[in-house]
Amino acid sequence: MALVSIRNVNKVYDGGVHAVKNVDLEVRDKEFMVFVGPSGCGKTTTLRMVAGLESITSGDIAIGDTVVNNLPPMDRDIAMVFQNYALYPHMSVFHNMAFGLKMRKFEKAEIDKRVRDAAAILGIETLLDRKPRQLSGGQRQRVALGRAIVRHPQVFLFDEPLSNLDAKLRVQMRVELKKLHERLGTTAIYVTHDQVEAMTLGDRVVVMKDGVVQQVGEPLELYNTPANRFVAGFIGSPAMNFAEVTLSGANGKLWAEAPGLKIGVPEPLAGRVNGHSGKATMGIRPEDLHVAGPADPAELCFEVEVEVIEQLGSEILLDTRAGNSTFVASVDPMLRTKVHERLKLAINPNRLHLFDAETEAAI
Repeated sequence: MALVSIRNVNKVYDGGVHAVKNVDLEVRDKEFMVFVGPSGCGKTTTLRMVAGLESITSGDIAIGDTVVNNLPPMDRDIAMVFQNYALYPHMSVFHNMAFGLKMRKFEKAEIDKRVRDAAAILGIETLLDRKPRQLSGGQRQRVALGRAIVRHPQVFLFDEPLSNLDAKLRVQMRVELKKLHERLGTTAIYVTHDQVEAMTLGDRVVVMKDGVVQQVGEPLELYNTPANRFVAGFIGSPAMNFAEVTLSGANGKLWAEAPGLKIGVPEPLAGRVNGHSGKATMGIRPEDLHVAGPADPAELCFEVEVEVIEQLGSEILLDTRAGNSTFVASVDPMLRTKVHERLKLAINPNRLHLFDAETEAAI
């Protein structure tokens, strides 16, 4: 079983910088777990502690049944794929992929078989005699993956492996990585700052900020029920819209109000507000806004001024303003509108979010 347990792990650097704070989670056997967050959030430090490249200040890390805190990287049965590929420039592709096995004194026939099998999986059989300088970025990334695959490790560790590729190749390699994981059935931990990458690759996603795990869940769980404002704003593209509102009751209805904005809070969200202060943050995703029609209840509609129109082909993004609040709306690509035109937008009632003004936790 290649289950990875991270138990109350902390990392404090000299000088008192607390980079990772009480991370406590399990990566299941054969799971593809993605750590995501902004730069400096502790995700790479956590990965490096699992790899043995960074010491642990407190807590335990176990791979299978073995606590690996004091084991060197080579004894942890892991393979790591780095952002910069880390290929030996003077060696051929074959020898780059075979190097780790040679260091472990594998038989020549076994090395040859493992390298050629991995090359076949990755579609680089014709590149085995080339040097890294003769390869494209995508081909180098495949060689780095191949070097990890030949190890037959219990756990793959990926440290932003696609960040040096262009946008089109990143999309292609994401698909290939997902297929590769399904084929190999190995536990994988993947670090990225790209939330689209996290959502498309992860069986589960760990969102981190300032060394603290904010939420762990399946991609759609994070998207639909974010634990707090940070997760809500970080997951989803374009990002969720936020407006600072005052909550007040009138005529048996709860209202969220701000200058130029008055929205009736639908049930069951209104029922969860009890006990929270009058101030809150309202959140709504761009794709949960649409141009209002006759069937939309007036209490879920508000007037905006169009400030920017982004024509993306499959959709139009409208950057709009209502009083002090700005909203991006994803609307029908056939919509015809102009900058400075006033429109009415309507909210999908089941998709409205409220966050506590002080704690920023979801209500």
